[in-house]
Amino acid sequence: MKDFSSILATAKETILLESTSIANLTTLLDSDFEEAVKYIYNTDGRVIVTGIGKSANIATKIVATLNSTGTPAIFMHAADAIHGDLGIIQKGDAVICISKSGNTPEIKVLVPLIKNSNNKVIAITGNKDSFLGKNADYTLNSFVEKEACPNNLAPTTSTTAQLVMGDALAVCLLDLRGFTSKDFAKYHPGGALGKRLYLRVSDLINNNQKPQVSVDDVVTKVIVEISEKRLGVTAVTSSEGKIEGIITDGDIRRMLNKTTKIDSLTANDIMSKNPKTINQTAMAVDALETLENNSITQILVTDDNKNYVGVVHLHDLLKEGIF
Repeated sequence: MKDFSSILATAKETILLESTSIANLTTLLDSDFEEAVKYIYNTDGRVIVTGIGKSANIATKIVATLNSTGTPAIFMHAADAIHGDLGIIQKGDAVICISKSGNTPEIKVLVPLIKNSNNKVIAITGNKDSFLGKNADYTLNSFVEKEACPNNLAPTTSTTAQLVMGDALAVCLLDLRGFTSKDFAKYHPGGALGKRLYLRVSDLINNNQKPQVSVDDVVTKVIVEISEKRLGVTAVTSSEGKIEGIITDGDIRRMLNKTTKIDSLTANDIMSKNPKTINQTAMAVDALETLENNSITQILVTDDNKNYVGVVHLHDLLKEGIF
């Protein structure tokens, strides 16, 4: 029977080995890294990131990170590049080549072709003395002592080091560009992170009905309004559309626990005065914060003139992924 007792020990050893190797990268940073960042920042072109094997997988992630943080980037597979895809590279583009050994056949063919077109090459390699390391314009040293693989073969620690070096490049460029949370939202409009930065309360209320009764309406009308609009709440408003109070389905239950003689009761008798409200121009994430801080599930929405315009329910925020 297989002995599974070493699983956790192996996992911990892997994480510690990789974390130590990553920390060691700080000692390998030199002026080439700084000059590479400045070159990318000042170029009018894009960043082409290329590699082969596992390094190609890392290249695609670095491309995604650069694009999402304000640096236009494109992935180019090193093998495909020498079979027709070299046309991806345009004048002014910076090219990042990723290779642990720096001596793969594809890289040896590709680098001279790139340099012949007067594009500069930035190497991310674990071997500064390799073909890639010596022929690149800037060499970023991603050397690791050993792979986490017990046979020291499968790319594990080395690919993590490449990824971290790419992240370091992207973050430095982000910082130089003054890239803000609003910029981030522009590039992530469909994600939960982006929605937290651009979605407003007005975007949410358009999907909801607008439960509303007057202060003099009888309780039976209040119950019907809450039931039909399906938000578990109704605003109580004046004839001018100003909010006078709020009635929730919880208020209805508490009323019925006290009395069943409701014929003479009006909305004014059971409403809570001075309810929490939020302006329709507020960010949706601010609405969530208000709900959480006050332990409520709905909040009434107003316009700039304090007129009642709708309701935001906690479920609206959850549906948008804002939580």
